[in-house]
Amino acid sequence: MDNRFKNWRAPKIEESTLTKWHWLVQYKNNLMLGKNTDIGAFTYINAKNEVVIEEGVQIGSHCSIYSVSTIDNKEGKVILKKNCKIGSHSVIMPGVTIGNNSVVGAFSFINKNIPPNVVACGVPVKMIKKIKVRRK
Repeated sequence: MDNRFKNWRAPKIEESTLTKWHWLVQYKNNLMLGKNTDIGAFTYINAKNEVVIEEGVQIGSHCSIYSVSTIDNKEGKVILKKNCKIGSHSVIMPGVTIGNNSVVGAFSFINKNIPPNVVACGVPVKMIKKIKVRRK
């Protein structure tokens, strides 16, 4: 386990208020946050239709995660699977699942599901390579 998570504690989240680390959640009761997560400053999470962030997920600063979009009226649960990483300034749209261990590059627009163990980036997001999984 990464030493920075040795003393990890679930953050105190208040409705539509910046956390100690300067990120915020709307509809906080619909957010499920796993252990050892790292969410960057100024990230916005709209959990109206549920957002699940599993264990070990890392989210860069200035990201936006939407479970509802008022522009195109899309709605849906967002799931960030175990150990995935989201680069800074990325946008995740409603109904998207990002697979275990996948890495999404900075400034990406994620409007479709990302399978496990891939690197993806772009506007809109595209898979660019598979990640080799090491067996222990």
